[in-house]
Amino acid sequence: MRRYLRIVVLCLACGFCSLLYAFSQLAVSLEEGAGGGGGKPQAAAASWLAGGGRGGARGVGSAGPAAHPGRSDRYSLKVQPAQRMHLAVVACGERLEETITMLKSAIIFSIRPLQFHIFAEDQLHDSFKGILESWSFLQTFNYSLYPITFPSENAVEWKKLFKPCASQRLFLPLILKEVDSLLYVDTDILFLRPVDDIWSLLKKFNSTQIAAMAPEHEEPRIGWYNRFARHPYYGKTGVNSGVMLMNMTRMRRKYFKNDMTAVRLRWGDILMPLLKKYKLNITWGDQDLLNIIFFHNPESLFVFPCQWNYRPDHCIYGSNCQEAEEEGIFILHGNRGVYHDDKQPAFRAIYEALRNCSFKDDNIRSLLKPLELELQKTVHTYCGKIYKIFIKQLTKSIQDRYDRPPKER
Repeated sequence: MRRYLRIVVLCLACGFCSLLYAFSQLAVSLEEGAGGGGGKPQAAAASWLAGGGRGGARGVGSAGPAAHPGRSDRYSLKVQPAQRMHLAVVACGERLEETITMLKSAIIFSIRPLQFHIFAEDQLHDSFKGILESWSFLQTFNYSLYPITFPSENAVEWKKLFKPCASQRLFLPLILKEVDSLLYVDTDILFLRPVDDIWSLLKKFNSTQIAAMAPEHEEPRIGWYNRFARHPYYGKTGVNSGVMLMNMTRMRRKYFKNDMTAVRLRWGDILMPLLKKYKLNITWGDQDLLNIIFFHNPESLFVFPCQWNYRPDHCIYGSNCQEAEEEGIFILHGNRGVYHDDKQPAFRAIYEALRNCSFKDDNIRSLLKPLELELQKTVHTYCGKIYKIFIKQLTKSIQDRYDRPPKER
């Protein structure tokens, strides 16, 4: 008799646990449906985005400001929402041409449609609209224009951090509350292979990872963070935030460990305290704050190889990105202003080739030969000596995208 009683009690216990699990899953689903994965960070964002001011929506379009406070209207070019890859950039000052060239490189090689989120100073909006609308015949991308938006009580402090508007990227999870995942890039980025390929790295995140970046340096002897930083930083040489892939749903949900309080803080609550604590010790602004966050939460970062964020530092003193030597450069990052001076002519040659390229298939196919001739003129520099890595992946991308018959693409 006792044996049967034990079996009955065990069955009841299992049934009770199953019910608890079912109710917990239902609660999570309801929370996601109601808040878009935002939770508290969404509420924090609403306090400084709603009601006009610096967070007011700008522009004209089908979705008015009242419907989406804190963001501008979306310009639809007939792309299905479920298929889009989301790419964000922040443009201020003289960065219009650079940004347009980056967007063009993304469009030329990508396979799936793109959704651009462009944060720009008001005086640049009309120029962006004019150029992007002239590309509407492509029907491969949508775009949204947004004003530069910071928390009103600290707006001046955030805008002056490092370069103008650069720290806008820190607030993207709070502003783009409907976006699950996002690729953020600086304006001086050029895609030499499809955005689809870096987007696919989201599937490689483990259960704790929320973002992906490349190391700041491969060679510690020339590393900046390990030699000069006065604040915590990720890993041996820090990370570079010029190319940052984000699962923003996870970012909004996560409670972050920190060195300010024993209590873990969400994304919307950790940024200002970090700035107050470290503002006298940081040199690279928002990138330094990201390094501090991931120093305390290393399990949250996926690190991708240097070929996904190839900068002059990888060749200025000799080649130190092994992955790029083997497979070519996937994403070129022309920081230090190298697209616009003569210090690194190999970088400038790639930039000018893509800037002057049209969307015509024949024009894209024909850019390789003159580009290689131009790169051969740069062999007097360390980067120019290895110029073939600059066109290795680019050649493959053009062949895969434009040389194969449509059925094989």
